Amino acid sequence: MTPTTTDIIRAEGVTKRFGKFTALNNVSASFPRGQLTAVIGPNGAGKSTFFNVISGAFPPTAGRVIFDGHDITGTPQYAFARLGIAKSFQITNVFPELTALENVRIAIQAMHRRFDIWTPRSRLTEMREQAADLLDLVGLRQHRTRHAENLAHGEQRALEIAMALACDPRLLLLDEPTAGMSPEETLVMMDLITRLADERTVILVEHKMKLVMGISNHLIVLHHGELLAEGTPDDIRDNDEVRRVYLGQGSH
Repeated sequence: MTPTTTDIIRAEGVTKRFGKFTALNNVSASFPRGQLTAVIGPNGAGKSTFFNVISGAFPPTAGRVIFDGHDITGTPQYAFARLGIAKSFQITNVFPELTALENVRIAIQAMHRRFDIWTPRSRLTEMREQAADLLDLVGLRQHRTRHAENLAHGEQRALEIAMALACDPRLLLLDEPTAGMSPEETLVMMDLITRLADERTVILVEHKMKLVMGISNHLIVLHHGELLAEGTPDDIRDNDEVRRVYLGQGSH
């Protein structure tokens, strides 16, 4: 892999070990700026571990992560939003007792100042308007006053993405956003992800190969913690090793 200025983020020789278990072994991969890249692979391929490394949740045992030309290896997670990186994890993480609008407003407020009793009421109004706009973007306009705990699973995932968008990220990281969804919810989510990718770089971790093949510009295939293939959807479709790995895996 040859780094280029068109890459917004890249992994260089990333290895991650948990005790004696090697979850990732010397993985190098690049993510083109302004495109939707899907990281795919069968269960146990190392996708979520890779996601956690590039999103700052796990420090790599070896190797480094470069974002926009800067080495961010070891950067604490709380600093990622300030860099322009937002992430949504596989497990939904919202405030169930708050309304959809309150969830997103809190996310916006956290980007400005955490504990500020002197914030003018007009500023809070502006934040509520921004939150409402983000709910519109993810298709939750009609649910803004509903408590998050009363939203369907797919709606909660959309809400979490709206919260991630509060920092107006240049890079959006999504870890299996369709996990646990019905086929109908999955189609709605994939449509949302496609629309979001029109305005920012999106990295999507998914194990359903056919699901992402039609929407991705670039794919990275992991297998047993190693890079198996990287390229366009056509490149991946024509790759004999990828077909062999997915044969019988139920790639949906």
